[in-house]
Amino acid sequence: MYLKLPPAIVWLLAASLMLGVARFLPFGNFDFTGRIYFIYVFIGLGAFIGVFAIIQFIKKHTTINPTKPQNVSQLVTAGLYSYSRNPMYLGLLLVLLAWGLYLGNAFNSLVAAGFVSYMNAFQIKPEEAALSNSFGSEYKAYLKHVRRWF
Repeated sequence: MYLKLPPAIVWLLAASLMLGVARFLPFGNFDFTGRIYFIYVFIGLGAFIGVFAIIQFIKKHTTINPTKPQNVSQLVTAGLYSYSRNPMYLGLLLVLLAWGLYLGNAFNSLVAAGFVSYMNAFQIKPEEAALSNSFGSEYKAYLKHVRRWF
């Protein structure tokens, strides 16, 4: 397994790095009319998607512990999971983007891209391997029909 850090820790590190970029990089700052509305939309969508995704796991009585994907007892493919294979991580990304908008530095988009890249390599791919081992052809069919992020 490639799993190194829990996704919440990775998210906190990315958010902290964004703060550092916004405070110490002397260029890249931006502002635009309606920015605050985008922040609210991203936070709202991110929170809704993340919480609803967790509720779906709880209703299926399967683990939400991202560091032990081998403990998943059921494959969740309905609801949000029929549109995104990783809505919990998508929710974290949307809140991270809202944070970047709040901080108002364009270079924070690179940190968000780094978050996606790290999550793909060190969280999602190992999860996909574990789920493929656990659910075989059912999971492989799911992979063909539902995108990784959105």
